[in-house]
Amino acid sequence: MISNLASNLRQSALCLLAASLWISAPAWAYAQQAGAAASGTVQGVAPVQSTTSSPTPLANQSMLYPGEDFQLAPGDLINVHVFMQDYAQTVRLGLDGSVELPFIGSIHLEGLTVRAAQLRIANQLQTDGFYRNPEVTLQVVESLNNSVMISGEIKSVVPITGARRLIDVLSSAGGLPASASHTVKIIRPGVPEPIVVNLGADMSASDQASLLVYPRDIIQVARAGVVYVLGAFAHQGAIPLDQASPLTLLQLAALSGGVNYEGKFNDLRLIRTVGTERKVVEVDIKKVRDGKAPDPVLQPNDIVFLPTDQMKATMKGLGVGGVLGLVSLLYTIHSY
Repeated sequence: MISNLASNLRQSALCLLAASLWISAPAWAYAQQAGAAASGTVQGVAPVQSTTSSPTPLANQSMLYPGEDFQLAPGDLINVHVFMQDYAQTVRLGLDGSVELPFIGSIHLEGLTVRAAQLRIANQLQTDGFYRNPEVTLQVVESLNNSVMISGEIKSVVPITGARRLIDVLSSAGGLPASASHTVKIIRPGVPEPIVVNLGADMSASDQASLLVYPRDIIQVARAGVVYVLGAFAHQGAIPLDQASPLTLLQLAALSGGVNYEGKFNDLRLIRTVGTERKVVEVDIKKVRDGKAPDPVLQPNDIVFLPTDQMKATMKGLGVGGVLGLVSLLYTIHSY
């Protein structure tokens, strides 16, 4: 009886072992085939092809707005980045359509699309030997398509929709500083010559301040003229003119610290440039100070020169003690 039981257990074990091998063999074969198919090494089985292409590297993708077909123009602010490299720069296209980039210096991008600009920068970086096959991404951070750029004494980009008055655009940029000229130029696409606008001393009362400006206009604000002070003034040098308020000769003398003792009051010379010629106008600043002569209004690039009286200069150099000694010497000589 015990032997029969052992025989039955052996037969059951053999059956279970056979069933286990029958089940696991196909699974093992399938696993081997799947693994080999993934590596493309199974004979008679082609590698699995993906139904979707691999994603484009980030460096080849331009920004969604304004897109790779967007054309660059002066005033556009762009960000240039080289994929997987420590190279990133944010620059603005200048009036000549060029930008300054690390390694390659000035490069002209005006009129190029974003795609073409990326290729030009990449080619230049590779040609100069800085990178091998660089992938350049160019993003337009700010464009003048819907804005006006102001350069010179004011550096600003003012967004506009449609058209706006010149005075409103300048006010949005903070207004004209004291160092700015009140004669500005507007560079407009399609117009061969700059539009010159004279805003006058009071911009709010100027009819030309209502001139309409449009997107992509570039407003150039130059530095105001200066007046040069030479000779017997406490401080010499250049004094900027504030065109909002005229500068007269007496006001200039006050800004220069006043007239020194040794100055020849009746021989002040105002040198003024008229066209290509310079004219000298003699002014008696003492009469002007006393209200006996008009106080002339100065113009840009005027030169105010006050000569020195040599005798007065000598006495000033001697000082109080020297002057008293000289007087005493003259008195002694006269008495003798």
